[in-house]
Amino acid sequence: MSDLRDLYQSLILDHGQNPRNKRTMDCHEGGQCRCTDGYNPLCGDKLTLFVKAENGVLEDLSFDGHGCAIFTASSSMLTEVLKGRSVEEIREINDQYLQMLTDDESRPDPEGLGKLAVFGGVKDFPARVKCATLPWRALEAILKAVDEESRGTAEPVETE
Repeated sequence: MSDLRDLYQSLILDHGQNPRNKRTMDCHEGGQCRCTDGYNPLCGDKLTLFVKAENGVLEDLSFDGHGCAIFTASSSMLTEVLKGRSVEEIREINDQYLQMLTDDESRPDPEGLGKLAVFGGVKDFPARVKCATLPWRALEAILKAVDEESRGTAEPVETE
């Protein structure tokens, strides 16, 4: 079991030190592009999450910001794992991920979450849960705006 825990820690460290998709996104190239900001005052994590959606699929995701290794790894892995997936699929993954970190009874499901299950151990450190969930909460806000726009009920969305 300690080999698995070491593997998980090395994956989080790798993404924390070498984040994938850490860049701003030009939202003027067409498609449905959104961004939102997030902030975790407990740790100082600051985030801008960018999502480009087209035909119900998140074609591109990226982030910019700074924070602790858990926040950076979570942001990096979110963009890597979700790119190219449908909004419905992403909602399911998002719900499973947040449940894993906030529900005391939940255990990581490597089948359903894949490598995102590495964050299951964060639940043992309550002060770090917000670090791991910040980008996922930002994603929820973007998905809500995409839904409202598709239903024609959207009001102009300001980033937080």
